[in-house]
Amino acid sequence: MEIKKMTVTEIQNLLKQSGWRLSDEDLNELREDNRSGVHKLYQQLCRQRALDEKEHRRLEEMLLYEKDARAKGFSLIAGVDEAGRGPLAGPVVAAAVILPEHTDIYGVDDSKKLSPLKREELFHQIKKVALFWSVGMASVEEIDSLNILRASLMAMQRAVISLDTQPEYVLVDAVRIPGILIPQLPIIKGDGKSQSIAAASIIAKVTRDKLMDDYDRRFPDYGFTRHKGYGTADHMEAIKRYGQCPLHRKTFTKNIETVAKTASLW
Repeated sequence: MEIKKMTVTEIQNLLKQSGWRLSDEDLNELREDNRSGVHKLYQQLCRQRALDEKEHRRLEEMLLYEKDARAKGFSLIAGVDEAGRGPLAGPVVAAAVILPEHTDIYGVDDSKKLSPLKREELFHQIKKVALFWSVGMASVEEIDSLNILRASLMAMQRAVISLDTQPEYVLVDAVRIPGILIPQLPIIKGDGKSQSIAAASIIAKVTRDKLMDDYDRRFPDYGFTRHKGYGTADHMEAIKRYGQCPLHRKTFTKNIETVAKTASLW
């Protein structure tokens, strides 16, 4: 490929199509080109390469637990996380994800650190590259009868059991899942330390958000699409005005004033 024979627009399109990846030979041609437009593209390419390298190092650090498990002889390693422990309404949703051994999903992170648009993009990417993935839920009724912690653990258990192929090892965010006879490792803030758990956190969060969007159409007075069931000021006002709907967790909303004071902690 002769960079010098291409227009700046053609070079720009080439870089976009290649994902800003060029051979060393083409990179040298780009660097030696005297055109100002090409020089700007070269600088942009260098910045992108630096960002890619930084992201690669971050993702490598997020594979330390997976690598340790593989060093112990485990191949199928599932990450497990949940979404929805804090809201006043809606189910709690958990996800289990088994990723291939050599996988870097650019941008994957704790779902709480990502924008809704980025979560949606990664949601589809994770489902595409994962060896296996599944979700499990605990209903509002189960949350009220069991308590939120036990319901969350139940949702996680259901997610693991629902995998088409059972994992050999489980990495889970912060807790130990009862009722599964699989070696597991709870990791505090694991959704920011393990790619597998981070992937599960994204699947769980996006799945739950989609459910709350559906519920918003059934119960339009409460604004579930906006707050996903969390105790925001407008949600609290809607509860005071319209009362509770079947999606509200009765154990969370018995005392509206107390909930309003503590909602910011959830």
